[in-house]
Amino acid sequence: MANEASSSSVPIEEDEELSLHLYESESGWVEARTRCDHLASLSSDLAHIPTPDTPCSRCHHPDENWLCLCCKDVLCSRFINKHMLEHYQQRNHCLALSYSDLSVWCFSCDAYLDAQVILPLRPVYETAYILKFGEAPPFRNS
Repeated sequence: MANEASSSSVPIEEDEELSLHLYESESGWVEARTRCDHLASLSSDLAHIPTPDTPCSRCHHPDENWLCLCCKDVLCSRFINKHMLEHYQQRNHCLALSYSDLSVWCFSCDAYLDAQVILPLRPVYETAYILKFGEAPPFRNS
């Protein structure tokens, strides 16, 4: 059953939506999407964000927190108390940045987004990286 999803005999679709959302079930590897239809919901001021050590605004848990990229609330992950997931379900704020690994997730797309390729996400990724590591991120050649 797990091999069906990763079978090499399945042709890769030309459709960008399918080809950019690839999952490799055996390794757990996921290719982040390079576009998202929900970027209009981004906060207009993502240059000023809470620091990566900010605790969850609801339960004050210090770890596994996400920054809502729509309203800038910091909430814990599904592995803690699921406050970011609840926030999405209640407010429909679908874009979030993980302070653990600086990945960006779109709840509506149900996918990771490539913050180095999607230009509207680059500033918040850069800011979060600088706040977390004290230096500018290295950008890969896309």
